[in-house]
Amino acid sequence: MAQALQSTQVIGPLIQAIRKEEEISQSERERLSENLGRELREQRLQSVTLTSRLDLSGNGIYTVRARARTAAAAQRLANLASAALFSWDRDRALESVRRAQAGFQAQLAQVDQQLGASALPGVERQTLIARRANIQGNLTQVQLLEDSVAGVLSSLSAAVEPLRPVAPKPLRNAALAGLLGVLLATGIVALLTVLDRTIRSEDDLLTLDVPTLAVIPRLRQRDIIFSGIVRAARQAGLYEAIGFLRVNLMTTLAGKPHPVVMVTSTAPGEGKSSLTATLADGFASSGQRVLIIDADLRRGTQAAVWKKYDEGGRWHQLSGQGGVRTTREALADPHNVQVIQVEDNVDMLPAGPGVQDSLGVFNQADIAGALALWRQNYDIVLIDSAPLLALADGLVVGVHTDAVLMVTEYGRTNVQSVRSALRRAERAGLNILGFVINKSDAREGNSYGYSYSYAPKTSGVSA
Repeated sequence: MAQALQSTQVIGPLIQAIRKEEEISQSERERLSENLGRELREQRLQSVTLTSRLDLSGNGIYTVRARARTAAAAQRLANLASAALFSWDRDRALESVRRAQAGFQAQLAQVDQQLGASALPGVERQTLIARRANIQGNLTQVQLLEDSVAGVLSSLSAAVEPLRPVAPKPLRNAALAGLLGVLLATGIVALLTVLDRTIRSEDDLLTLDVPTLAVIPRLRQRDIIFSGIVRAARQAGLYEAIGFLRVNLMTTLAGKPHPVVMVTSTAPGEGKSSLTATLADGFASSGQRVLIIDADLRRGTQAAVWKKYDEGGRWHQLSGQGGVRTTREALADPHNVQVIQVEDNVDMLPAGPGVQDSLGVFNQADIAGALALWRQNYDIVLIDSAPLLALADGLVVGVHTDAVLMVTEYGRTNVQSVRSALRRAERAGLNILGFVINKSDAREGNSYGYSYSYAPKTSGVSA
């Protein structure tokens, strides 16, 4: 029965019956016909199914179930499927009767052919006539038997229209969807954790063979807006982390008088400028004199970083008498330069308006001579340089410094980008002192790519 249901002898007539069933809507008839045809080809019936409860002798009950978009259509489909099975069962029972009928008809035709022969003796003719009558009687009996033959199947009851749909089940589906969502989210988090190659801890930098000197917490944006970076850092207690950085820095640079340290990063926005300012404030709080040189000639930000902290800056001589007040001009005339005192023990030389050909300025300048002249009156000089992967400026300036401090941003800076920046620095001969992981917190940062534009700065703060 199960094999018969999945055969063309049953499904074919069933499809034809469905197409003629006017109690089912036209669209549903077309859908059911198409589904049954596809399921027949795949040998995986779902629209119509058969279950059985049989005894040891093979007798029992077969149950036909059907699926449709409406209860009435499902009922009609089940009845039509049952009718198709009854028709197949009766055709199977009639097969032997029809073979006997065909045999008698063949014998009758043979006798008629013999009776049509000429010069047939009278006795033989009478024998053939009697034989023909006998065959005719058998054929009549077979024809009568054909009308009364039935298969082994009999109808127990017609299909019952269902009270409720078997699908969808909103509560079950909601529970399964929730479970699937949790599993999917867990899988995505696990996958992102495996694939995530951004800097999040010192362990991420161990393979680069460069020490991590400090991990600096993230400042709240609101505090930066209202108080400025330097004052906000003091209020947030960043100076414990800055203190560790200052101690590690000076321990490594012990024995170098008036050291010059360049602070850089791999890309803009990682916090090198704000770190330079807070580090300078940390040195100043311990009584050391600090000079900040803003060498990011395209996007100098030190002036903006210190603006909210000290609106009343005082200009004084760095070298010579009078002279220039920007890094670009000071590199051209290092003997007559003025700097602004942004707080006690901290002087700053701003970058000035952004320039496009910043590399040309550095290539034409006597950077070594300028630094040798300017560092004499300070305990440490901090140079805020352009990112190494954005411009070559940092590579040109860095070779004239005692050490380079690399700033990376938690959850944003890519390990591969840091590795690329280190390769550039090593080829240029820079002394990479160590890393600082900046803006550390528990939140995830945005992914970062290096297709940014590094145009000359016009206005605003980029810390």
